[in-house]
Amino acid sequence: MVVTGVEEARAALGEVIGLCGRIVAFTGAGISTECGVPDFRSKDSPWRRYKPIDFALFVSDVLMREEAWRRKFALDDICASAQPGRGHYALANLVANGKVSAIITQNIDNLHQASGVPEERIIELHGNGAYARCLSCGARYELQPLRRDFEASGAAPACFECGGAVKSATISFGQPMPQAALERAYQETVRCDLFLAIGSSLVVYPAASFPSLARQRDAKLVIVNGEETPLDSEANLVLRGDIGDILQPFAN
Repeated sequence: MVVTGVEEARAALGEVIGLCGRIVAFTGAGISTECGVPDFRSKDSPWRRYKPIDFALFVSDVLMREEAWRRKFALDDICASAQPGRGHYALANLVANGKVSAIITQNIDNLHQASGVPEERIIELHGNGAYARCLSCGARYELQPLRRDFEASGAAPACFECGGAVKSATISFGQPMPQAALERAYQETVRCDLFLAIGSSLVVYPAASFPSLARQRDAKLVIVNGEETPLDSEANLVLRGDIGDILQPFAN
């Protein structure tokens, strides 16, 4: 069933949330666009101007590492004022009330954490762009001092501990997915009663396999998105419209 009216969508979502005991939320770029974070596929997306560097090139070529950091900081400037939106606060409220057990996210913007969701309830499939890590030893680095040093020297940062390459803690094209996060997402998905997919195009795999897995395990699937997705036909309920408008009542 596809619902397009805002009030009808809110009522339908409230009803299904009330009937389900264990809910997993799955979020994509659409939940953050109202916050000033551009999505990846829109026509004028800055991601088209600052295309990510393939992981193999980042590792093998210091010039590509330098270019990757230039693009990273340019994108950070575009998103510098982003704050959690209505969808983030709605999910934070549902987590706090014990309805949502985990948030599986494709996003790297750190806005679920900023909305107050405990770190242990967030499963980041594509990493997090709010800090960096050494690819060799895993040491964590904060971005502000890295940027200061990079802008002063132009050199890609290296690890103070082991000398390894330091990279934004996101998963780049060609980089292995985090197996621990994938396993956690799998376990949460197979145990849920309701899988709530919000703002995802549901075309990026393996992340997009989780909604189908939930349906295979007899969980309800609700998709909240502004556009059609390839999994709409599998869903019990599709709520099509502005994500913030639909989720706003659940933020209170």
